[in-house]
Amino acid sequence: MSSLVTLGLLPLLGALLVGVLPSENVLRIKQAALGTTFLTAIFGIYIATKFVANDTALQFIEKNEWIPSFAINFSVGVDGLALVLILMSVLLTPIVILAGWNESEGGRWSAKVFYILILVLETMMIGVFAATDVFLFYVIFEAMLIPVYFLIGGYGSGERAAAAVKFLLYSLFGGLLMLASIIGIYVVSSSAGHASFDITELAGLHTVMSSTTQNFLFLGFFIAFAIKAPLWPLHTWLPDAAQAGTPGTSVLLLGVLDKVGTFGMIRFCVTIFPDASKTFTPVIIVLSVISIIYGAFLAIRATDLKRLIAYTSISHFGFITMGIFAMTTQGHSGATLYMFNHGFSTAALFIVGGWMIARRGSSTIADFGGLQRVTPVMAWMFFIAGMSSLALPGLSSFVSEFLVLVGTYTRYPVAAVIATIGIVLAALYILIPVQRTLHGPTTPGNENLPDLNLREKIAIAPVVAVIVALGFYPSPLLNIINPASAHVIESAGFTDPAPTEIAGK
Repeated sequence: MSSLVTLGLLPLLGALLVGVLPSENVLRIKQAALGTTFLTAIFGIYIATKFVANDTALQFIEKNEWIPSFAINFSVGVDGLALVLILMSVLLTPIVILAGWNESEGGRWSAKVFYILILVLETMMIGVFAATDVFLFYVIFEAMLIPVYFLIGGYGSGERAAAAVKFLLYSLFGGLLMLASIIGIYVVSSSAGHASFDITELAGLHTVMSSTTQNFLFLGFFIAFAIKAPLWPLHTWLPDAAQAGTPGTSVLLLGVLDKVGTFGMIRFCVTIFPDASKTFTPVIIVLSVISIIYGAFLAIRATDLKRLIAYTSISHFGFITMGIFAMTTQGHSGATLYMFNHGFSTAALFIVGGWMIARRGSSTIADFGGLQRVTPVMAWMFFIAGMSSLALPGLSSFVSEFLVLVGTYTRYPVAAVIATIGIVLAALYILIPVQRTLHGPTTPGNENLPDLNLREKIAIAPVVAVIVALGFYPSPLLNIINPASAHVIESAGFTDPAPTEIAGK
């Protein structure tokens, strides 16, 4: 059994442990869940230290026959792109549990069910990034909907049932389109003489496909991933789900699960359908720019704190998608680094925002004010989280956003220039809420709000540490990401644009 399979099984074993504990012993259930995710994070870091960054081949491979009559295998492995996202997943999960220690209270079901859902979801998050068999990826991609649906519908607030159903319907629609394309891949590979769902073998399948076939199969995958990401105009499920879900659920939803969409664009759309990717790139670049600007305007108009964070993510995912389809090594590296950094900046926003909402009993931005005087530590954490989302130099998001814009500019300068407007708008949708919530006179009702306790400080500390550390020194991640990104671009038949000579030089 490979170390990667062991990593995926750890949360599942933790879910079994939680399942046998008495339902009334809530503290022991929480401790078991936290201990399991902490152990998983430590083992994930250990695996990362064993990864050979300069080797672009898949590593930690495990391949076993699953449904041999259809050439379906249980096949897992990681390159630099997948490893970074798995690392993000296993680091964020224990932080979510510790930060949201009481989130299971008041839910439709017991705390035991809540933590079983979280642990099962962690196994699926690891599996979906590690899967190298397209059919296995699809199964996990769809199965992930189940725990998220119950986390939103069972433990959320407000219109949680409607939000959960909307999330499920959007995702199922995209999944059906992906399934149709997977069937198409099987038919085409069978016609070519070797039926396969292995991603490494499918990388050359485009040479035996007509352009029409490739375009249709590409669209089936891309629409599913654009819904998951989410990309405009397929984004409308996200604000409702983020507002209804608990802060911890929203962290996993926006910080990790939505990255499955952008990761899938790289792993499947670009790798298997490079010609179709080139065909649809102009349209996708336009959609990305619209997402950047439109998401920013929605965030500026937002009056609810949770919806504000969701809208900012629509804008951020526009940057990520633009970096992917710029088809440059800088753009790809920046997009992958952006996925990791966005996971932590969004986690900081939702975690601290969730504490603010729990203390005030409201998520309306106008109900906050003067928190800098009343809860200075919490206010500073929210300020740092906001500045990270703003991509302030010195914080992690700046490096990734800079790489995306530079990588896009070399091939699509107009799109890159327009996208920079999103940076200006980000200053508005972050600084205005920061001013309204942290500064000015103390809003009546906020005078006696408690500041962060020791548990909360411990929970947020590693998130802030990652944001600051990667802002000054992103090399540890870029050393893993860059070779994999260059390999994806080269394997798909793309090359970076040649530098333009300056006239008179």
